Amino acid sequence: MTLTIGVDVGGTKVAGGVVDDTGRVLVQARRDTPADDVGKTRDVIIELVTELSTGHRVDAVGIGAAGWIDASRSTVLFAPNLAWRDEPLRDYVSAATGLPVIVENDGNVAAWAEFRHGAARDADDSMVMFTIGTGVGGGIVLGGELVRGAHGIAAELGHMLTVPDGHQCGCGRLGCIEQYASGSALVRFARAGARQEPQRATALLELAGGEAEAITGPMVTTAAQAGDPISAEAFAQIGRWLGTSLADMAQILDPQVLVVGGGVVDAGDLLLGPTRRSFTDALAQRSRLPVAEVRPAELGNSAGVIGAADLARRR
Repeated sequence: MTLTIGVDVGGTKVAGGVVDDTGRVLVQARRDTPADDVGKTRDVIIELVTELSTGHRVDAVGIGAAGWIDASRSTVLFAPNLAWRDEPLRDYVSAATGLPVIVENDGNVAAWAEFRHGAARDADDSMVMFTIGTGVGGGIVLGGELVRGAHGIAAELGHMLTVPDGHQCGCGRLGCIEQYASGSALVRFARAGARQEPQRATALLELAGGEAEAITGPMVTTAAQAGDPISAEAFAQIGRWLGTSLADMAQILDPQVLVVGGGVVDAGDLLLGPTRRSFTDALAQRSRLPVAEVRPAELGNSAGVIGAADLARRR
């Protein structure tokens, strides 16, 4: 049995674990991310890997980073929530730990984890995963391999155009799916509904102290679970947009499985119900043909660690 270390680097935390070849995490560790300091972030990763490798014979390290990674899986070209710009992370960590290292985008490592050990583990060929958090990310597997593109930055699913001349996206475009199917979009829809129809958002506004602008994502989930109509409608709106994007992926790639992950999926059928209905409606003319099943992700916050470790094993 081979052991590898997976490290998941985000804007607020660095999580790591020793993972076996079945996807089981044997030991874990975590640190805060000094996001505005390149050197300190690098040192935290090295410290974490050193700690995790003590007492275990580790073959390699995989690092999932929230940013754009070059085609050689060595350099973080740009990280929107970290200070990395053309950061040769692989070489730094490998030199400090004496271990082989690969670096990969965090959406890709989470998707790979679900393909190998999670919601799509019964698939042997293909999967598309959308991760629904503050933004929208994802990953694509075709022919049993991650789709990385010519420059290593493929599968930026959150930035597919959904509404021409729609809401401004952080990437600079107008109308990306990230602006309509993310946790941020959920909050925007809920706040707008509470302002327009406060009498239908009593449970939600009570949680927010009566202020629509104080509404947060967890409040929307809690209120929707309690039957608040405006909150339920906010989930229905993001589900409708997400379902149409999943249908686009089914039409273009015909994957075996479609997976929905990220923090917002914890709301369960509040999101997945309208998503599946929208997906089915969008593919009405394909009713006689096989089509991918839409499934929730299974690995939660461990996906980044498991996926990075598995990719390191396959380096």
